[in-house]
Amino acid sequence: MDPHLLRTFVTVVRTGSFSAAAAELGYTQAAVSQQIASLENDLKATLLHRRPVGTTEAGARLLEHAGPILLRLQAARSEIVRMSGAPRARLRIGASPLASAHVAAPLARARAAHPRVEASVQVMARAGIDAAVAAGDLDIGLVDGIAAPSDPLRLADTVPLAAVAVAERPLALVLPSAHPLASRPGADLDDLVDALWLDVPDVAVPLPALRQATGSRDGFRASLTCEGGDLPFLLALIAAGHGLAVLPVGAADGAGLAEVPVRTPRIVHRTELLHSRATDPATAAFVAALS
Repeated sequence: MDPHLLRTFVTVVRTGSFSAAAAELGYTQAAVSQQIASLENDLKATLLHRRPVGTTEAGARLLEHAGPILLRLQAARSEIVRMSGAPRARLRIGASPLASAHVAAPLARARAAHPRVEASVQVMARAGIDAAVAAGDLDIGLVDGIAAPSDPLRLADTVPLAAVAVAERPLALVLPSAHPLASRPGADLDDLVDALWLDVPDVAVPLPALRQATGSRDGFRASLTCEGGDLPFLLALIAAGHGLAVLPVGAADGAGLAEVPVRTPRIVHRTELLHSRATDPATAAFVAALS
């Protein structure tokens, strides 16, 4: 299967039209149509409905495979280029909001060791950091999530990266100090599936992760959903009574909120550093400083 044809197929699906895909890829619309026809001929299956554009059953199945395949190819290219090329004078770091607290000190040491390195930091959503590092769009990723004690975070199987444990902290239910649960010595999340929850997936523990950890199918429904945001904004929403959230212990210090330690399930908040297995000197200096 030609990866160029596969990339064209993914672009057509994502943009929703042959013309938009052609504009993005720098082809003519006729060329895009021909590439899709060639892919369909190779697979002996119709992949797209033309008017309106949408995937057939076979196309939907191919789309499930396409992302990991293309990412793995891009990751391979990025890693080989790193191994064979000259050291680059840049250091690009991506970090989820809670993981960004671990950037400043090691970045200072890496820049001191390599003063000519052009550094940049992007605070971004958890989802996609691993793929961006694998594809070479980031040199370092700092990502957080929940896991069983001492277990690594779950990354996509198709992403070949080196992962370094940075921190592991207990979790707490964060709620207003006047909340009826604030005086409890511990929180059992299985008993709180029907509480009012804040869905701020880039900062708090995502609600799907709580469902998976507790085995609840329909619990942990959002009373308020927020895309993006940061920790102070989330704490303000909790203080105003919009809902509860699970955060690492100490995250709400100084905010006038209560933290009730999570007793069950046995999960922790974990932060990991991600980087390509082939590193340049500036990346290696950052990793060594943080490790």
